[in-house]
Amino acid sequence: MVREARVVDFFLQLCRINSPSLAEGECVQYVKKQLTEWGLDVHEDDAGQKIGGNGNNLIVRVPATAEGKPTVFLSAHFDTVEPTVGLEIQEVDGVFSSASDTILGADDKAGMASAVEAVLCMIENGFPHGEILLFLSVAEEIGLKGANEIDLERWKPSFGYVLDTGPPVGSFVTRTATHDKLDITILGKPAHAGKDPEMGINAIQVAAAAISGMRLGRIAEETTANIGIIEGGTAVNVVCPKVKVRAEARSTSLEALDEQVGHMIQRFEEAAREWGARLEIEHSRHYRSYDIAPDEEVVKHALEASRKLGMEPILRTTLGGSDANVYNAKGVPAIVVATGMEKIHTHEEQVSRQSLVEVATLCFEILKSANA
Repeated sequence: MVREARVVDFFLQLCRINSPSLAEGECVQYVKKQLTEWGLDVHEDDAGQKIGGNGNNLIVRVPATAEGKPTVFLSAHFDTVEPTVGLEIQEVDGVFSSASDTILGADDKAGMASAVEAVLCMIENGFPHGEILLFLSVAEEIGLKGANEIDLERWKPSFGYVLDTGPPVGSFVTRTATHDKLDITILGKPAHAGKDPEMGINAIQVAAAAISGMRLGRIAEETTANIGIIEGGTAVNVVCPKVKVRAEARSTSLEALDEQVGHMIQRFEEAAREWGARLEIEHSRHYRSYDIAPDEEVVKHALEASRKLGMEPILRTTLGGSDANVYNAKGVPAIVVATGMEKIHTHEEQVSRQSLVEVATLCFEILKSANA
């Protein structure tokens, strides 16, 4: 069964190692060493070199002990949304949080600790199984970059589970949105703001005109849009010649998403024409949606395992993304397993000792169900 001391200690050690996106190298090497000492077969790829980071993905392979079983993977990511230098961890009433001015890093180190513990339990309990894989990725928080570099053709998983969302434990994300990004550069014309303002074209003013008439926020129940970053200007006495705007839109409906993105681009084009500015537009599809039916094998095992543990399973839809979007886009069914991490991406992030054990136990039962 799950060993509480081991999963908790591993989680705490993971949190103590600073591992922001593209700087996960120290944490990767610690995990590689620890898993090897636990007798696991650990492979390190070259993802860091490809994406500009100092850490690589780790892939753990547990050989099959029974024939005719699927190859199932569990997955989590190394990187945290912010650095954790100087982290001090406190435990109050069985709940871990940061006592310093940093995030805790439970996203996604809570998921990683529980996933590793579940695999160790399968080995230690001698339950017959097909091949089991662990995909431990880097650079998830900045665009699912590590997962994109995992060679699924080499490892040939049948389906899998990504431990990377918040409670309630026993819930699973089986449906997500498609996420598009827009990078807009507005090119105006510089001029002296006091002497010759009429000679300039203020890119900030163009951006303001475009955004003021734009649909943003929650467009519909499952469609959102946001302007996230605006950068520009050279000096207060210069008519601003250039502004960069970074925006996004998400929707479970491709038709609705395409319509919203088209609307946002149109607003910039209309404002540019009105003011005589030029535009450079980069539109990219950050990740694609997935929608996995309840009767699919990957979902059935999750439902069976949670019910066996007395949980009432919930199938969720989210507009957020995870490595599961990458795996599904590459043709491997994957759903997201809820962990106990709460208030993620904030300095109030927390996770309980109990939830670490519960999630590890749930994943252990999922692996058993998939190999029954």
